[in-house]
Amino acid sequence: MRRLLVLMCTVGLLFAMSIPAGAITNGEPDTANEYPFVAGAVGPIDEEQQFLCTAWAISDTYLITAAHCFQDLEDPPGVPRPVAVLFGPDLFAPDHVAFGIWIPDPDFCVQCGNGLPGFDTHDVAVIVLDSPVPTAIVPHYAQLPDEGLVDTLANRTDMTQVGYGVQEIVRGGGQPLPTIDGFRYVGSAELLASNHVHSGEYVKFTQNPGQGKGGTCFGDSGGPNLLAGTSIAISVNSYVTNGNCGGVGYSNRIDTYALAFIESITGITP
Repeated sequence: MRRLLVLMCTVGLLFAMSIPAGAITNGEPDTANEYPFVAGAVGPIDEEQQFLCTAWAISDTYLITAAHCFQDLEDPPGVPRPVAVLFGPDLFAPDHVAFGIWIPDPDFCVQCGNGLPGFDTHDVAVIVLDSPVPTAIVPHYAQLPDEGLVDTLANRTDMTQVGYGVQEIVRGGGQPLPTIDGFRYVGSAELLASNHVHSGEYVKFTQNPGQGKGGTCFGDSGGPNLLAGTSIAISVNSYVTNGNCGGVGYSNRIDTYALAFIESITGITP
């Protein structure tokens, strides 16, 4: 399984280098399993490639992730895909493996987004599992935000980001090398409240490890951005703006149209 997942992660990283967001830089491993509702999702891009993202459970049957994770760019949006979901702090030694389908928001569209880099729009998806995950594996779940919650948050609100994938990009001769060990990492970040061109859909976060903050990087799109000290997720990681995973990162808000989409599939409301 370790060898298989390394291959999946590598392919995912190569696919992600152009735009999609990733795992937690400048974070700490979740060795105490404080975020059991955060899992790794593995699914097909096409017949030969697999992609690894992060997802987060809102019940024993439903998880939220990013719509771009398993979308073959040559297929029309809205096509359900089979996925495997791996629960536990270490993807290479998961505590539980579940299977289901990934359903993107029907209005998801690649390269249809506003702003820079104009990555996509409606970048939210639901994973529906074939069978419930035991409570011994996931004893509590992430919570959906109230509608419009992001608009009430102050600038520099403390956030917690959780995900799998790249922790750092090693440099020193040759092409930069993203490193990944398969562990679930937790990092702190700050919300940057601003009225940017797509602030109605995306929220912006700091990406400055040099200032003691964490950030997202390649290999972990779909991970949750939680209000610090809570299990309330306000957005899903979507994209970063440069290959260094620095500056700022953008995440698709959950507190807007996404709530209606999620309820339509799961019946769950905030």
